[in-house]
Amino acid sequence: MKLIASITSPYVRKVRVVMAEKKLDYQIELENVWAPDSKIQSFNPLGKVPCLIMEDNSSLFDSAVIVEYLDTLSPVSRLIPQGGRDRAAVKCWEALADGAMDACVIIIKELQRPAKQQSAEWIERQYGKIKATIEHMEKGLGDDPFCMGINFTLADIAVGCLLGLLDFRFAHLEWRNEHPNLDRLYQKLAARQSFLDTVPVAA
Repeated sequence: MKLIASITSPYVRKVRVVMAEKKLDYQIELENVWAPDSKIQSFNPLGKVPCLIMEDNSSLFDSAVIVEYLDTLSPVSRLIPQGGRDRAAVKCWEALADGAMDACVIIIKELQRPAKQQSAEWIERQYGKIKATIEHMEKGLGDDPFCMGINFTLADIAVGCLLGLLDFRFAHLEWRNEHPNLDRLYQKLAARQSFLDTVPVAA
């Protein structure tokens, strides 16, 4: 398998962490989707990473789709429950994390526009989504060791990738100050080899 990726993308990081936890072999191919000569749309018409190229040269895209597929490839470290309410809960944690990461990306891209074209109201709306999400996660986690209780799952990976993005791009939010439960979880996640090996580095 080959993963078309950006080294700083939190969605890519989620996929890479899952691959590490599942002990799956793959090649990584870095791609700047914003470059005029990017070939990403030949694999994903949406022009986004991550994109997983499989052995038959077919492709999967959207991190949520990719990680769900990857979890079926090996019984090692099952990350998504097979069905029922627990499965829905894990996917809900992932949706929250992905949605907050979407808001982060919107802010980053908006701030890259000329100052006169930026919408302060639009940016503030995105910050509101991020803050509401981490507050919800803080309460949902409570005193549990992991998002789903005692078991490490995709929920923790998704939340960890969001918190890593906040550290990387939004340190000014100082999210740890009012979210000790999430801080405790993230310290545990950040010590895992899968997270250590995928820390984003500024270009």
